Amino acid sequence: MHIRDVFRNIYDIARELDYDIFVVGGYVRDQLLGVEGKDIDFVVVGDAMKFSELLRRRLHLRNLVQYKRFGTFMAHYDDYALEFVNARKESYASNSRKPDTQQADLYTDLSRRDFTINALAMDISPANFGQITDVYNGRKDLEEGIIRTPLDPEKTFTDDPLRMMRAVRFAGRLGFRIEERTFEAITHTAGRIAIVSTERITDEFNKILLSRKPSTGLHLLETSGLLEQFLPEVIAMKGTEQREEYHHKDVFYHTLEVLDNIAGRTDKLELRLAALFHDIGKPRTKKFISGVGWSFYGHDVVGERMTRAILRRMRYSNQITQYVQKLVRLHLRPMAVVDEEVTDSAVRRLLVSAGSDIDDLMTLCKSDITSKNPKKVRTYLANYERVAQKMLDVEERDRLRNFKPPIDGNEIMELFNLEPGPYIGKIKKFVEEAILSGQVPNDHDACLELIKSHKQELLGSKSDI
Repeated sequence: MHIRDVFRNIYDIARELDYDIFVVGGYVRDQLLGVEGKDIDFVVVGDAMKFSELLRRRLHLRNLVQYKRFGTFMAHYDDYALEFVNARKESYASNSRKPDTQQADLYTDLSRRDFTINALAMDISPANFGQITDVYNGRKDLEEGIIRTPLDPEKTFTDDPLRMMRAVRFAGRLGFRIEERTFEAITHTAGRIAIVSTERITDEFNKILLSRKPSTGLHLLETSGLLEQFLPEVIAMKGTEQREEYHHKDVFYHTLEVLDNIAGRTDKLELRLAALFHDIGKPRTKKFISGVGWSFYGHDVVGERMTRAILRRMRYSNQITQYVQKLVRLHLRPMAVVDEEVTDSAVRRLLVSAGSDIDDLMTLCKSDITSKNPKKVRTYLANYERVAQKMLDVEERDRLRNFKPPIDGNEIMELFNLEPGPYIGKIKKFVEEAILSGQVPNDHDACLELIKSHKQELLGSKSDI
């Protein structure tokens, strides 16, 4: 269905109740930027709940969801995600970002919007279709690339502190700058973000990480004081010096470069999180060695532990947390297998440790090269290509991706007439080490013969052998 037909149907139903209705916010903004959207917000000048029931019947909507307290409802219609809200004014308690609301007119509703570029309303009536109501010069700010609030920014951010992170997100996504008074207000009220739920903060942070150039948002979060409120461990990387071999001297700014590098290679959130946290352990492992400079021995292990704590605190899923932990723990390993003398055993162990995430690990490692010397960059990338070829050769021969020993615990118990217990794990570990060291191929029958030939060694004096 064409969008004009969607608007006409919705407008006609609103007029049955003698209500005015307008498209507002992001859809209007993106239209002016030449972007066609599928998520559309409407302001209903009237009782949105009453309108929702009529809309449900007229359009035969099955998935309409109401939030009566806020005068809001959402529905899917054809290929569009629609959200409707009463034209309203809001008031906030000092310790909450959940507003008390009252019905109001369109102009009052536009004044409560977060930024001028979102305080735009589009007429969808047949007579005035496409006409824009722009009370706060949002179109001018769009043209000039400015993020500013319609009303006093300190009050705007005090009322709803999440808007501070939204300002950063829009600046990063659109390549806009935050207007001076608006940015000052963020720095003054950054501490108010503490009243916002962790889940909402994490959701906005993810959107910032998923922008085309995440460093823009991270830099704004850092300079505004917002990042300190929920990710002080990242702030701690600022000012941490390191050798300038193929990294930026400052770990924080190096990390921002890695983020941008990886953003050019993938849209995967988990990989961008791994880029953000890959050096998170460096400030806690920093040590100066005479003649060498700063060393960060063990920062991969420390970083893995820190990553787990941070991601759990920020309410990421166990799946994401375990994935990012793994990449932080392993991010130094590929470079360790560059040398010609490195054994196949080392390559096997890397493949088994990374499993199905080996390609993502290599993407992270390549993104970790931030030298400004083109010759060094070419050298390091060539080294990683050598690693990739070594892994390919070993993988084709030994089939180690998603590796599991070819003999499971049940077969071991049946073979040796054993009950479940520590002997089973001991035998499985023995088989795994034999495969990784090249003593035996990754083959069921070969591994079975190996176990039989070492049964006394593995089981000692157990009487049932």
